[in-house]
Amino acid sequence: MRGARDSVLFDCLELRRYAAALLAGGGFSRAQAEQTADVLVWANARGVESHGVLRIPRYIEMVQSGAINPSAEPEVVERKGAVSIIEASSAPGATAMLAATQEAIEQASRFGLGWCSARNITHAGAIGYYALNAAANDCIGIVMTASGPLMAYYGSRGPAVSTNPLAIAVPSKRDPIVLDMSTANVALGKVMAAKDAGQAIPPNWGVDGEGQPTTDPEKVATLTPLGGHKGAGLSLMIEILVSVLVNNPVIAPALAGDKRGGKMNGLAIALQIGAIGHSDRFGQAVSDLALALKSLPLAAGSASILMPGERGFAEAASRRVEGIPLASGTVNRLAKVAEKLGVNPPAGRRP
Repeated sequence: MRGARDSVLFDCLELRRYAAALLAGGGFSRAQAEQTADVLVWANARGVESHGVLRIPRYIEMVQSGAINPSAEPEVVERKGAVSIIEASSAPGATAMLAATQEAIEQASRFGLGWCSARNITHAGAIGYYALNAAANDCIGIVMTASGPLMAYYGSRGPAVSTNPLAIAVPSKRDPIVLDMSTANVALGKVMAAKDAGQAIPPNWGVDGEGQPTTDPEKVATLTPLGGHKGAGLSLMIEILVSVLVNNPVIAPALAGDKRGGKMNGLAIALQIGAIGHSDRFGQAVSDLALALKSLPLAAGSASILMPGERGFAEAASRRVEGIPLASGTVNRLAKVAEKLGVNPPAGRRP
């Protein structure tokens, strides 16, 4: 296994331009490429390599196979009061979820609450990005996505439910607080990142084809649910809220042998803070709560107490100055795509 230091540093803006050029060369429209690159590099900047630019080769493969349709434009097909439904028709996931989040925010400005379901999206990246969009508009943002079987259901063997992510973001007088989590012990992208970095993984991340824990990312056949039955149950409920509710189920057809695959759905909820309380008072109260928690006596071995998303904000501030590190495996895979597409990679440097 290669060491964690086997990486290359890239300027944040240069990496974003590179990502957009690769995606555009791979079939995305210019606007879709820019939107997707922004979401991917946002994740890299925050240290979430699993949802960063390592996804680009797969996205381009999905365009070539028809799983992503860059000609599709997400369209609102139904509105009933504060509830909207968008049909994404397999458009790039970032484009679809940005549209869903914006629709939820606009509905919240009218009704105090906006609920937007997005049918037939594709992989949307780190969903904390969209929840933070709502928080930037004086809303509490709640975002979820649902996809096919990737994770064992508690008590079962083999993939049964998805790693359905959930993000909740709230404004604060300081940085927003944003929880962005998977219902698995880790997202599949973390296993992908470990492959690119040539690193072993903890034995509780996934199991091999025999259902046994493995530390080799190449052998992971199924991910494991966070907290056992709790993570499995949460994934099930997200599938119901995000997929079954809009008559676009994912898991049941897949388990019944439907081979069409690739189906995903998303949900964006925006709650306007002013509809319930006062925005300034709420922001101050959130800051006070965070400060109270951060002021608690530290447990043995703890250097500090962090709020959800705090480490990511600090990492992004650092990487905007020092550069974004990419594993050599990721750099090489992107370079192969760039060569095929005639895109010039930016100059990187060793840490």
